[in-house]
Amino acid sequence: MTDPVAVPPAAVPLAVPLPPTRTPQRALATEAVHAGRDDLARLGVHAAPIDLSTTYPSYDTREEAARIDEFAATGARPDGPPVYARLDNPTTARFETALARLEGTESAVAFASGMAALTAVLLVRSGTGLRHVVAVRPLYGCSDHLLTAGLLGTEVTWTDPAGIADAIRPDTGLVMVETPANPTLAEVDIAAVAHSCGSIPLLVDNTFATPVLQRPVEHGARLVLHSATKYLGGHGDVLGGVVACDEEFARKLRQVRFATGGVLHPMAGYLLLRGLSTLPVRVRAASATAADLARRLATDPRIARVHYPAIGGAMVSFEVYGDPHEVIAGVRLITPAVSLGSVDSLIQHPASISHRIVPEGDRRSAGVSDRLLRMSVGLEDVEDLWRDLTEALSARPGREARSPESRTEPRSAPAASPSAGR
Repeated sequence: MTDPVAVPPAAVPLAVPLPPTRTPQRALATEAVHAGRDDLARLGVHAAPIDLSTTYPSYDTREEAARIDEFAATGARPDGPPVYARLDNPTTARFETALARLEGTESAVAFASGMAALTAVLLVRSGTGLRHVVAVRPLYGCSDHLLTAGLLGTEVTWTDPAGIADAIRPDTGLVMVETPANPTLAEVDIAAVAHSCGSIPLLVDNTFATPVLQRPVEHGARLVLHSATKYLGGHGDVLGGVVACDEEFARKLRQVRFATGGVLHPMAGYLLLRGLSTLPVRVRAASATAADLARRLATDPRIARVHYPAIGGAMVSFEVYGDPHEVIAGVRLITPAVSLGSVDSLIQHPASISHRIVPEGDRRSAGVSDRLLRMSVGLEDVEDLWRDLTEALSARPGREARSPESRTEPRSAPAASPSAGR
């Protein structure tokens, strides 16, 4: 097997310490393995148990009523056994605890999907009368659509990062960015955006980076969103979403989750907890391969432009001179499918699928061109992936070939915008 290509240390930190309030500090790789499992030895088990109960017996109805009243009033997780699976589940709670530790937040609240998680955040903010959202394109296509269509009664102002402060109104309840962005991998300076937000909560979609590459709360974000279906699960077999945040906001999210029913199934919670244990290893290995592929694509005369973020990561986007649909049809090892973050490599055409629901003009102004392809790099050998890519690119020879010098882009692409999965 070919040795993996080294990624610059700045792009993929080997360990991210937890906040100084935790004693002792443990490296990210250690937390990924042990967070959410601290009590297993005391329970006399090695693997985390799966609690599939939908309801729980209770012979003290007065105490049960008091616990329900407490949750309704505060949103705090009830002490003792859960009352009902829509309110809480021990297996899901383990995943939430672990993800919060990895992101460096007080709490995390899991949902049935990433879109259910974003919906809950918007409902919490609009429930206070603050229905206006300021957002930066591009976002994931369905996130874009949810905001633009006003399905939850929200109103959105789209702007670039420099215009956030001017876009904020008295009724603004949230600022949202995704960095690196889907699908252009454009990056946003989280600290600068957080400063522009003032007291308005900043939500960062951290799906592409994961806490292995960045922890947005350390740069001023209050809320961190993940489509847990992607890297957190890591094997293409679980659907979920999660918001990492402070406990105050988490309590409101739990109340919305209870009322709307967007709960994460305990089997999914178990798979996500298991996925976290290998998250740092998977992200670093795939990032090394992705960085190598980005370098090769940047010198290929069939490629017009390569997008690869300065922070690193396992996502690569590139624009072709030829027909992108022919490239999709030509791959054999790489799977032509939506989603990302799995152990196997996937490729898709955003303008046709993940961002199809975004209006064409908005899509293009956000940098999502019709010739853009997005590849989620998995754990295969880089030579095998490159062979498959180059053969797919050769299926229909590109046109207007230029010199490599005119095609190589900076590692950080400039910020620019019914969809299927990511």
